[in-house]
Amino acid sequence: MAEDILLRMTDITKTFPGVKALDHVSLDVEAGTVHALMGENGAGKSTLMKCLFGIYGKDSGHIYLEGREVNFKSSKEALMNGVAMVHQELNQALKRSVMDNIWLGRYPTKGGIMVDEKKMYDDTRAVFEELGVNVDPKRIMSTMPVSQRQMVEIAKAVSYNSKVIVFDEPTSSLTEEEVEHLFRIINMLRERGVGIIYISHKMAEIKRISDTITVMRDGTHVVTKPAAELEMADIIRYMVGRELTNQFPPKTNKPGEVSLEVEGLTAQYSLLKDVSFQAHQGEILGLAGLDGSGRTETLENIFGNATRKAGTVKLHGKVCRNRNPRESIKNGFALLTEERRATGIFAIENIRENTVISSLKKHLKGGIWLSNKSMKADTQWSIDAMRTKTPSQETKIRSLSGGNQQKVIIGRWLLTEPEVLLLDEPTRGIDVGAKYEIYQLILDLANRGKTVLVVSSEMPELLGICDRILVMSGGRRAGEVDARTTTQEEIMTLAAKYV
Repeated sequence: MAEDILLRMTDITKTFPGVKALDHVSLDVEAGTVHALMGENGAGKSTLMKCLFGIYGKDSGHIYLEGREVNFKSSKEALMNGVAMVHQELNQALKRSVMDNIWLGRYPTKGGIMVDEKKMYDDTRAVFEELGVNVDPKRIMSTMPVSQRQMVEIAKAVSYNSKVIVFDEPTSSLTEEEVEHLFRIINMLRERGVGIIYISHKMAEIKRISDTITVMRDGTHVVTKPAAELEMADIIRYMVGRELTNQFPPKTNKPGEVSLEVEGLTAQYSLLKDVSFQAHQGEILGLAGLDGSGRTETLENIFGNATRKAGTVKLHGKVCRNRNPRESIKNGFALLTEERRATGIFAIENIRENTVISSLKKHLKGGIWLSNKSMKADTQWSIDAMRTKTPSQETKIRSLSGGNQQKVIIGRWLLTEPEVLLLDEPTRGIDVGAKYEIYQLILDLANRGKTVLVVSSEMPELLGICDRILVMSGGRRAGEVDARTTTQEEIMTLAAKYV
């Protein structure tokens, strides 16, 4: 093995019931480099990394770390041997403090009996200072936004002094400023000789941060090349197996009469204050802003997923109290939440149950029992419309890739035939080909006269699919811009208005 090859995976194969997730996949990672791993949702990227990290047992193949063959049986064993992984879906002890989460399973002790709280606090501060992370070690995880929790997870991986660190969609919930911070951390690790495996669907990030790019498709290795030799069009062609000339579908919707009126919306337990706006039938209205600006809180208060202190919501001139999600669904609203794992999927249930859960009434026969035939038909429509990669409708949703889980949830809400669709980061963790399909579905809804509100941290996405963009800052409405004529600079200026 070449001296600079830190990690070598050869002929890795992994089969799940009904699907071959990995088919003789090989990967080499050099010390002091960033190796990007790309592919559509379901291509096998995360599965390959879980085989490395000891979450899945590979069926065949070999893994070598610094020339020594390894076969980790658990994530703890992988961590103890210098391999860390920052997962796309955060799995944290939300009721515990930041420092508890970082040192969980390896608490420093006094005399081997009592947990040494002072040392744990000091060690956490030391890691944060090294990485420039500004978080109170004693803060409870559940009180922090997703982006800060993601930075804590990154700090935890670094705290193991790992030789190899896997980043699986690390920027999916980070602001632009936090992304820059992450890249500084990655460059620091690269200079130390750490091997970084970086999984992302964001092309600009990949081209900027990576030294080498490997593309996978349908569980197989497609190509590995130096990043400098690959253009974005090349990467997309390797990923999807076809040319993808347009990032966004052509705008064909024509906004009509005012359908949704929000007046003086103020939250009980967040900074959201006195937000008012209107949205039209057939319109796609974007919500932009920095992390913590109130974008998510606006959708949650409209949908009754958070406690409203004041304000009214009207649909077609009729007041909708929307005191809880059940009432909101009845009134024609649907909400795709930001964190699919925590508030979107029912992980232990199968795809069919996750798909029809919000539209069960339409599957009742005689008002008494549920029709399996009807539920199967709707689930198949969702799978086909969203091009969800799954062995069957009976597959547990937790076994799907993050992007395919997202497709199931979007299909679920489309089946409720909502008048107002509230989408919070709808393409988070979704590949470039699937993004286009979701954009087309959003556009189709608008063409049918539905009203769509979209929260996104990706500015080009908002500019590409929206008609107007409402900019939030400090929990308030900072302004409104026309998506056809505005610029990213204008939006960012408004986003900083009340910060």
